[in-house]
Amino acid sequence: MSLLAVPLFLAVGCSAPAPPQHRPDPDDVIKAATQRLTDRCLSGQGLVAPRPGQSPSPEQQQRVSAALFGTGPAQLSVNLPTGYVVRTHTDGCLAAAQQRLYGDQPSWFRASVIVNNLKPEADHNHQTLAEVRARHPAEIADFERLRAHALSQATALLNNRPTTGEPSP
Repeated sequence: MSLLAVPLFLAVGCSAPAPPQHRPDPDDVIKAATQRLTDRCLSGQGLVAPRPGQSPSPEQQQRVSAALFGTGPAQLSVNLPTGYVVRTHTDGCLAAAQQRLYGDQPSWFRASVIVNNLKPEADHNHQTLAEVRARHPAEIADFERLRAHALSQATALLNNRPTTGEPSP
């Protein structure tokens, strides 16, 4: 190989297309960011979330559960067409993480509960999923908009980038 061919060979080798990058599943990104935020919140209260294989005392588990999920009567609720009522708290580390990621925890709760229950609603009403989805365009649009916001916030959080209007983690 001549000396002229070496730089050409190196230049061609360097200009080869990069292999496709694996994109993480958006749900996994949001879950990882939620975990980071809830762990940070619990840690700030001197608590640690139990991990698989750990057996905290019942008292410790109760303290972690109260800090994670909130206490007292649930502040948010959604009545579903199936007759079920879904409730959640606006206090607690999970609610704080959802507020941070989705930007509007009450709207996220409402949209996610409705969208995640479209199939049971269709079954309950003996309708197709398409018919039920056609009755919920606003909730589906809110779900998609808030989820996109959460993915953006989660990606920034996991990459340690400050987000607009949010303090650096």
